[in-house]
Amino acid sequence: MVHPGSPEAEAAREQAEYRKVLGAELDGFLAEQQLVLQDVSMESLPLLDAVSSLAQGGKRLRALLNYWGWRGAGGAELGAPAVRSGVALELFQSAALIHDDIIDRSDTRRGGPSVHRRFSATHSQAAWHLDGTHFGSSAAILAGDLCLSLSEEMFSAVGAQTAHGTGARRIFNRMRTEVMAGQYLDILEEVVGPTHEPERAVVRARNILRYKSAKYTTEHPLTLGGALAGASAELLDWYSRFALPLGEAFQLRDDVLGVFGDPEQTGKPAGDDLREGKRTVLVAYALTFGGPSARDAMAEGLGRADLDDDGVASLRGLIQESGALAATETLIEGHTQAAFDALEQLPVDDVTRAALSALAHAAVNRSA
Repeated sequence: MVHPGSPEAEAAREQAEYRKVLGAELDGFLAEQQLVLQDVSMESLPLLDAVSSLAQGGKRLRALLNYWGWRGAGGAELGAPAVRSGVALELFQSAALIHDDIIDRSDTRRGGPSVHRRFSATHSQAAWHLDGTHFGSSAAILAGDLCLSLSEEMFSAVGAQTAHGTGARRIFNRMRTEVMAGQYLDILEEVVGPTHEPERAVVRARNILRYKSAKYTTEHPLTLGGALAGASAELLDWYSRFALPLGEAFQLRDDVLGVFGDPEQTGKPAGDDLREGKRTVLVAYALTFGGPSARDAMAEGLGRADLDDDGVASLRGLIQESGALAATETLIEGHTQAAFDALEQLPVDDVTRAALSALAHAAVNRSA
């Protein structure tokens, strides 16, 4: 039970206020962009609608970590730099999701159609000419590009703290470059195939996990907020010690849910990651631990869009029997422990620590 006036209660109160201010800033910014697109053509508005629809949802984990990084380094409550940088992070996340769904050929996102599928459906409903699937992907690429552009515009609006050469600018720029590199490594791993150097599959998968998602989910947002508030190098180092293992635990949990999660809670079909052929740490462990027959079965089933429920169940069984699921859960536990050990030593106030603790628990103990 959370007692009024406790650090936990104060953190919850302040976080709720930040969410409101963040939402208002995002809405106002997108309303300005709507006027810009209207000047171009009313027919261009669906691009912004796609961005707006996606950016309105989600857990806001990156923006919240950014905020508490700011507050833990002495930034003012509900400070404008933390609000605007939070919006920039949410827009970058939306861009990454739009492009990721195109790459993965995902039909759904957060319980609804993915952006490229929405555009394809519009093409079909209007009975337009040429290839509707190609139109959907092309329009979604542009929506994602627009999202990236808007993210940069909002980050620049923070002001002098995000100018060239500042600590915050270096973190933001590095985050974006690492995500693109990590995404490329991910698609490269899929095309070289599951039989490519299976003895190094786990090493490659963990590297992809770190740079494609873990660092930009937790470490970069937290250190970005700290840098905006003028955090010392020592505090930023402590932020990384806490946030990086947390991000890896978060993504590993996401990978487990992508194979074993409940579709009603995840918003995606059961075993969708297997149909998409994702080379996650979970899959890498299965390829490493499984015998030749199991490895062949994994290689045959992974990435098959027509993989039926029985096929998904069979691959799940191979993953469990190989010990891959248990190994991944052990890895999650180790990363989680490392994050909470670092959290205890973070040189921050009690309210910030309480907020970070709640976010960390929500990140690793989830079913969606």
